Amino acid sequence: MTRKSLAIATPVGSFKGAFAHGVLTALEEAGIVADAYAAASSSVIPTSWAAIGRASNLGVDYWLAGLSALQDPAQNMSKVVQRGIRVFSKQLRQHLYQPQTPTLYIATNAVIDPTAAEQTQTHLAQDLGKRLLRASVQKDRSWVDTNLRFTLFSTHHPEPNHRITPNNFPAVAYASSRIMHAWEIPAWIDGKPYVDAAYTCLCPALAMVSAGYQETIAISNEPGTMYQDMFHIEPIPTHSRGVPIHIIRPDVHLKELGVDFTKATPDGLVAVYRHGRDKGSEFIRKWK
Repeated sequence: MTRKSLAIATPVGSFKGAFAHGVLTALEEAGIVADAYAAASSSVIPTSWAAIGRASNLGVDYWLAGLSALQDPAQNMSKVVQRGIRVFSKQLRQHLYQPQTPTLYIATNAVIDPTAAEQTQTHLAQDLGKRLLRASVQKDRSWVDTNLRFTLFSTHHPEPNHRITPNNFPAVAYASSRIMHAWEIPAWIDGKPYVDAAYTCLCPALAMVSAGYQETIAISNEPGTMYQDMFHIEPIPTHSRGVPIHIIRPDVHLKELGVDFTKATPDGLVAVYRHGRDKGSEFIRKWK
């Protein structure tokens, strides 16, 4: 496998993703360009813009627009996310798929059992999602291990069925974010069922090590230990296979700043985004 240089991996987190977006902005403003950008769930759009060198153009206004749209009683998280993907992916078409553009990876989970798909893609999904949340407290991964398969799409993937294109980008981006207990609309890619990355991958840092990158910057939306998935069994290490993984994390729980997964205030989003920029700048000073 060809050895590559730097990858930046960003996490799940719904509105908490404003922190990771702030970090991406700081890295971009410092002139740091990675060979690969890997995203999960809510970080997909900001990370996609980072891959074309424009994360700062999107800025905190992206998160404020999503929060504003959610205030409409006719909207829900699924609709708001799908609309945001449609609106903010249009400007990616000119640059994201060029050979010289850093590779964009998007993490998600394929549903591999037909019986499980009957649950994940129907009205039964919300109850299943809640059961998995309870299972995560017990660190019981049995349902996930049996029924899901971690799947990584990329813009330069050698296999066409795992390649991100202008046509399938909205579907792949939505699939990565479709957490079952809160997103009503099911996710499909090329007619196949998918669910949120978080069930097997909170941040695709280790996937970047496996892909051959020699150094990874991983962004966490939580203080403390960063885990591989929502079951909090396997921590993401600071080194894997001899590859350094630099983890950038907030100083406090983002809820203290006014931002939770599906709830936030405008002032909270601004504060969290700024905190991300500050932590990104702090990392750059130490890293250099």
